[in-house]
Amino acid sequence: MTEALSLSDSSLLEFEATVERVVGDRVVLDRTAFYPEGGGQPADRGTLAADGESWAVSDVQKRDTIYHHVDREPPAVGTVVEGAVDADRRRAHSRYHSAQHLLSAIVLAEFDAATTGNQLYADRARLDCAYDRFSEEELADVEARMNDLVEDELAVRWYTMDREDAEAGLDPGRTRLDLLPESIREVRIVEIGDPEAPFDRTACAGTHVENTRDIGPVTVTGRESRGAGEERLRFELE
Repeated sequence: MTEALSLSDSSLLEFEATVERVVGDRVVLDRTAFYPEGGGQPADRGTLAADGESWAVSDVQKRDTIYHHVDREPPAVGTVVEGAVDADRRRAHSRYHSAQHLLSAIVLAEFDAATTGNQLYADRARLDCAYDRFSEEELADVEARMNDLVEDELAVRWYTMDREDAEAGLDPGRTRLDLLPESIREVRIVEIGDPEAPFDRTACAGTHVENTRDIGPVTVTGRESRGAGEERLRFELE
C-alpha cells in the first residue's frame, strides 16, 4: 500500500519515491505526496522525473492503492523518481477545503443544517446541506461569520485516532464516521480552533491550510434549491 504523505503534511510538494507497479498508463509508488481525488477535493497534478526524463501526472486516483496517471509510457518498476506537486493547485484546494469546513460548521451550528455533499475547485466551491431555503439576510450572516473566523486566525491541525475512540468521544453529527466503511479502523481528524474547545472537529482525509488566515476573504456567491429540504451554497475566495 502506498504511503500517503499528504495525510501528515499538507504542505509537502516534493518527494522521492520508487516505482512499485505499472498498470497501463498508471504508476504505483511506494510513497507519494500527490493527493488522490476524494471527499469533494480534486486530485493533485504535477510531474515525476528520473534520469533526465519527465512525466506529467494528469490524474491521481485511489482504488486498492494510489494510482498516478502519466502522459506517456511510464517509468519502469524499480525506478527512483522525483515527484513534484503543482503548488498553486494544491494551495487553492487546501484553502477551499478549510473554508468548506468553516461553512459546514457554521450552517450546522446556526441553522441545524447538516452537510450532505461538497465539491471544491481551484477557483470556487459549493456545499450542499439539509435546509429548506436560505434568505439573503442569512447568506450575508454566513459570509460575515466565515470572514470573522478567517480574521480570528484559528489554528488548523490534523491527527489520527482509533475509530472506536473517535466514535465514543467525538460529535457524530460533524465527524460523520457512520459514512466510513467499517474496514477503516483508524481515522484522520481535522480540527479548527482551540484544542480544548475547537470550533470544528471532523473526520477528513483532505489537505488543509495551517491557519484560517491563509484562507483569505470569502464571498458567498449564491444559493439554489436541490429539492425539498436541501440547499446548495456557492462561495469563492480572493
